[in-house]
Amino acid sequence: QVQLVESGGGLVQAGGSLRLSCAASGLTFSSRAMGWYRQAPGKERELVGIISSGGSTYSRDSLKGRFTISRDNAKNTVYLQMNSLKPEDTAVYYCTARTGGTNDYWGQGTQVTVSS
Repeated sequence: QVQLVESGGGLVQAGGSLRLSCAASGLTFSSRAMGWYRQAPGKERELVGIISSGGSTYSRDSLKGRFTISRDNAKNTVYLQMNSLKPEDTAVYYCTARTGGTNDYWGQGTQVTVSS
């Protein structure tokens, strides 16, 4: 049974930082690309970024320089480091396990709230 469990969300002031974690089980983590998505209230879910099995990353243009994705294959965990947070970053953040261009599995999400 595949499980993706996000953690690390919470309430932070604008300009602050958070690091989200996503612990994966039930799959061969090291061979999977992983993704981070977010969904703000009243908006569609959007891609934050992707990290390949080899560690190459793609990030949404508007988030480059503030958000960084990394992974630790020994811990079956993918991370999203978020710096210089803005109120518009408030959203539920989800991690995914991917095959090709498809998100095969989703976590339950973790809430990030940025206060002004």
